[in-house]
Amino acid sequence: MTEKKTGLELLREPFPANQVSQLPKGTKAQNNCPANEKKNCNICGGWHHPQVIHLTYVGHAALTDRLLDADPLWTWEPLALKDGLPAFDETGGLWIKLTVCGHTRIGYGHAMASEYKEIGSREKEVIGDALRNAAMRFGAALDLWHKGDLHVDNGDDPAGGISLFEQWEIKASEVCEAAQQVEDIIQFWPDNSVQIKKELKKADAAKIYDMVVARKKELEAAERSPGEEG
Repeated sequence: MTEKKTGLELLREPFPANQVSQLPKGTKAQNNCPANEKKNCNICGGWHHPQVIHLTYVGHAALTDRLLDADPLWTWEPLALKDGLPAFDETGGLWIKLTVCGHTRIGYGHAMASEYKEIGSREKEVIGDALRNAAMRFGAALDLWHKGDLHVDNGDDPAGGISLFEQWEIKASEVCEAAQQVEDIIQFWPDNSVQIKKELKKADAAKIYDMVVARKKELEAAERSPGEEG
């Protein structure tokens, strides 16, 4: 009988399929293809060009479950405090210390800003992003990042894990997939363009912009469809 792994060894164990999510990653041409070429995807549940590739990643809930299994007493804390609260940096990111089984690793998290988010929701996203980043230093889901080729040279994140480009791509993709009308997506670029341009290369920032604009055009076309005209 195979001995069940515990602690830090368990943290490095591959995640089961039901805890792994899929992120569609298309080329510029695929992302900008006409709406009638896009299909409902049976892999990720999204709506996009049928030939895009998918990146695998583990979400915050699955990671938390694994941390609890590895060490029920795991904990995290901000790397710095300001006025008794976690000290977010000038771009809204947060450095943290994650402690598992008595060992500590540093991580960095970030999340997009939006006027449509509930109060406090962005801060929660930043913390979740930082936990995933720090847990990667312990080897959590490292195999998924490797297979998904997430270490391409598209701009390094401050802590040396998943690139800033991939972070923004995930966030933009989530917004695009969730948007049901133009109002759901129209503020994404105005709210985040300064930060995106600061953190990414010009060509990579343009990719994020193109992704959002393509989805906005699809929504505008749907709203102008004959069946919805007054």
